[in-house]
Amino acid sequence: MGSSEGFGASSKPANSSSQVPPSKQYGVTKPISMAGPTVADLKRTQKLEKFLADSGLYESKEEASKREDVLHRLGEIVKSWVKQLTRLKGYTDRMVEDANAVIVTFGSYRLGVHGPGADLDTLCIGPSYVNREEDFFYTLHGILACVDEVTELQPIPDAHVPVMKFKFDGISIDLLYASISCLVVPEELDISDVSVLHNVDEPTVRSLNGCRVADQILKLVPNVEYFRTTLRCLKFWAKRRGVYSNVTGFLGGVNCALLVARVCQLYPNAVPSMLVSRFFRVYTQWRWPNPVMLCSIEENELGFPVWHPQKNPRDRSHLMPIITPAYPCMNSTYNVSTSTLRVMMEQFQYGNKICEDIELNKVGWSALFEPYIFFEGYKNFLQIDIVAADVDDLRAWKGWVESRLRTLTLMIERDTFGKLQCHPDPQEYIDNSRNCAHSAFFMGLQRKQGEVVQEGQQFDIRGTVEAFRHCVNMYSFWKPGMDMHVSHIRRRQIPSYAFPDGYKRCRPSRSTAQLENSSKSVHENEVSGSELRERNLKRKHDESVRLDVLPKRRSTSPPVKSLTGGVSCLGAGDMSVDAVSDCQELKNVGRLSSSSSEQDELDRRMSPEAGTEWASNSSVVTSVSSEGGSPEGGSPEGVGSVSVAGYVEDSTMDVVEVMTNGRFKDNTYRASGNNEVLQDALHTQLEPIAMSAMFLDSNGSFDSDAVQKTVIRRLSLTSTA
Repeated sequence: MGSSEGFGASSKPANSSSQVPPSKQYGVTKPISMAGPTVADLKRTQKLEKFLADSGLYESKEEASKREDVLHRLGEIVKSWVKQLTRLKGYTDRMVEDANAVIVTFGSYRLGVHGPGADLDTLCIGPSYVNREEDFFYTLHGILACVDEVTELQPIPDAHVPVMKFKFDGISIDLLYASISCLVVPEELDISDVSVLHNVDEPTVRSLNGCRVADQILKLVPNVEYFRTTLRCLKFWAKRRGVYSNVTGFLGGVNCALLVARVCQLYPNAVPSMLVSRFFRVYTQWRWPNPVMLCSIEENELGFPVWHPQKNPRDRSHLMPIITPAYPCMNSTYNVSTSTLRVMMEQFQYGNKICEDIELNKVGWSALFEPYIFFEGYKNFLQIDIVAADVDDLRAWKGWVESRLRTLTLMIERDTFGKLQCHPDPQEYIDNSRNCAHSAFFMGLQRKQGEVVQEGQQFDIRGTVEAFRHCVNMYSFWKPGMDMHVSHIRRRQIPSYAFPDGYKRCRPSRSTAQLENSSKSVHENEVSGSELRERNLKRKHDESVRLDVLPKRRSTSPPVKSLTGGVSCLGAGDMSVDAVSDCQELKNVGRLSSSSSEQDELDRRMSPEAGTEWASNSSVVTSVSSEGGSPEGGSPEGVGSVSVAGYVEDSTMDVVEVMTNGRFKDNTYRASGNNEVLQDALHTQLEPIAMSAMFLDSNGSFDSDAVQKTVIRRLSLTSTA
């Protein structure tokens, strides 16, 4: 178990007070700036650290000691389990004596950024003759079920990374298993050595890589202490702003760690207050889908697939690739959709603006962590109610449905050609007034900004929701009482249990202009009857979504209809969407307040004029659409630009079309002969996905250094400016 030692928050790196020499380079490119902190930066860092401590982000010594005790107890259990299996499988007494399994940690605990009540991500590494299917999920499961301290035991063997979830003495634990190709597992196993991947299957590789990635991240950042403080801050920010949920398509812990680590590499001498500001500065201007990478993508004779858009068609659809640094390098954000990327970019813009104000001493750090009020951002929502007979059944059923919500987002984007945008809320809501175990999730709906539509035009998503229902019904462990209901509600119909204070807040505007007129547009409960009737008539033209479904009372949940009995939850109504604008008004991004030389360097690396390969994406893609055409009835999924806070960013789907059967079709060369030059430019100079073909070495391998250097050229500033 010693592999988790040295990664706690209390450990202080030797380089915490030293400056990185100019000759030292972290990552695949040179840093943007080697500048160290000013006196003002150091003061802001002190205030930031105090704010994080006052917000309760650090666990107490008692809780830290309890975690160590739980890890030790769990280690003893798995050692005893392996010895028992060794004896049952007929091995010699000497083998039984030497038999061993070790528990190692990964995630926030291994990185040293865990807080009070955080899950404990653990991996059990066992010998080659102890398998996952029977020995781990059956025998060990039975042993844990008999341990008094273990509660809420939930095996999930069919997950992408098979896991056993439970609470041990009140601490939530995710336990993975990896069987490595050796008869005796050494107590001090070097998990970073690629030899541990020999003769193992892909689920085992994914299980092992959690630890390997965490170790690599800590090795690749200039200052571990500053990295941890910055990561702790930005994870807290992401949770407060509603963009922390990997399963929903937002950022998870590993994603945040990789993004922060890359900023640490680009500003190696910056202190946490500077790194937080640079984080938003860099990623508001990052040209997705160019990948974020901490090191070169390496291929190995072991032959496991690595992220490679040129070789792997599925990788071409990734909108926000953030690549893990340990072999085999993978995209950690494959769950991101067009809609969730849009939401994250909006929040990056929000963070960037607040950090500018902090640097100008206009606001304090608390302004950065103001919670995002989800229900005040949209007029229309999908409500997904999940019920089960008891709490244990609901835990398993809810986990399955929640993991499928990303599919619903993608299906709506696909079936409306990207014109109807979805914003899934990661927050779970519970109606305690129900007689059965209940959980609910909500999804905001709005028409894509900038779309020109005819009055009365609608998006019919009844078939989409029905297909989602069938997808959810594929759950292998369904039990009687497990049901789900999907319904459309307007803002005024949001159930009261969705509000923590027990009442519905009036919606402030999403822009300054709307804020000035909010009293005229949102307080329906405070107007006269005639005014309300007039407003209801006007709403037929103003609201972006109309889904006429089963009647729904304002303060209660919709009636739940069985999905398993073959009754369509939406069959009784018209699931259609008015294509009239309900778009958010966004302000343009202001000029950053840091030194002009650093800003100019950042602008130079990010500007389209940084090289011919960075010619305007929007102009080329528009030409492709006009010359090559698109399927009748609308453009392919994701085609076009996503307008985000005053600028336009194109998605990977401009080149790759996701077909309804799940296969990918390359549209790069669909244009007519008159546009061949334009298509060549798109393929070799512009398109970040096809761009990988430019960087194949003599052996045909993917030269990730060349890609990353091309990307970062747009982030770098001229030092003489």
